Amino acid sequence: MSLADRVAEVRERMAQAATRSGRPASAVQLVAVSKYVDAAIARQLVAAGCLDLGEARPQELWHKAQALADLTVRWHLVGHLQTNKVRRTLPLVELIHSVDSARLLDAINEVAPADRPARVLIEVNTSGDASKHGLPLKEVEPLLVQIDHWPHVRVCGLMTMAAREGGFDIARRNFADLRNLRDTLKPRVPDGVALDELSMGMSDDYEIAIEEGATLVRVGSVLFE
Repeated sequence: MSLADRVAEVRERMAQAATRSGRPASAVQLVAVSKYVDAAIARQLVAAGCLDLGEARPQELWHKAQALADLTVRWHLVGHLQTNKVRRTLPLVELIHSVDSARLLDAINEVAPADRPARVLIEVNTSGDASKHGLPLKEVEPLLVQIDHWPHVRVCGLMTMAAREGGFDIARRNFADLRNLRDTLKPRVPDGVALDELSMGMSDDYEIAIEEGATLVRVGSVLFE
């Protein structure tokens, strides 16, 4: 299969999963994770209709954003962001999926211009896996109620990664936990917080994530197999 064929297949499976969740295909956005490929292949992703590209490492995002500067690409940082990389990363990205501390929000707020607030998701560790980044579920609301401290940041939703072990049943539980957290917090968070986006699901489990309410799926390796 060509890359375009694999993209089309993923989009079709996404649409079917959205239907099973009672939503239209347009309710779920594909973020094609290009961390596995070089800039030339990333360019082919754009040609195949993937205008939202995700990178896990800021340095790689910098490199690819420069290499593809002639194209219309919406860049997503889906991996961990250190505070010392915020200044160079922020002007390039549409959305940061992986904010997990007040310290990082401080750094983003300091750099983001007042007329273009930084769009971010709060990363939540729903699996309890100590090797993963993200806030414990119980720490999300205390962070969000402080949103007025960061006037140049717009929280758009939440993100999680499923447990490494446990199979699809555990992944489904992790995704449901994020959706339930969102539903609980939505009527309680300040006006400056919008919890419309749920970024969850990768190549192995994106269909389950969509069934559990994902609005963004971060799919990479299955596009290149």
